[in-house]
Amino acid sequence: MKKIFLLLCILGIILPYYHLINFLSSNNWSMNGFWGEIFSSHPVSMISMDLTVAATTFLIFLISKYKTKKIRLIKYLVCLFMVGFSLALPLFFYDNYDEL
Repeated sequence: MKKIFLLLCILGIILPYYHLINFLSSNNWSMNGFWGEIFSSHPVSMISMDLTVAATTFLIFLISKYKTKKIRLIKYLVCLFMVGFSLALPLFFYDNYDEL
C-alpha cells in the first residue's frame, strides 16, 4: 500500500504542474487570468470549492495532530501550499501508513 501512496505523491506533483505549465505557456508565462478562470463556471467553481474545503480540513487535522502527537508539520505545509492537496494528503498517508 505504501507504494501506491508513493505513486499518488508522484502523480500529485506531475498532474497539477502539467496543467499549470500548460496554462502559463498559453498565457506568455503570466498568471494573469488564473484566478478568474478558477471560478469561470459553476462546475469548475464546485471543484475548486470542494478542494478548498478538503485542503482546509486537512490543514486543521494536521494542526491538531501537531498539537497532540508533535508530527513534523512543515513538510506537509510546504507540500500543501507549494504543490497542493494532491501531494500533501498522499504524503501524509505514506509517512503514517503503519499508524493508520
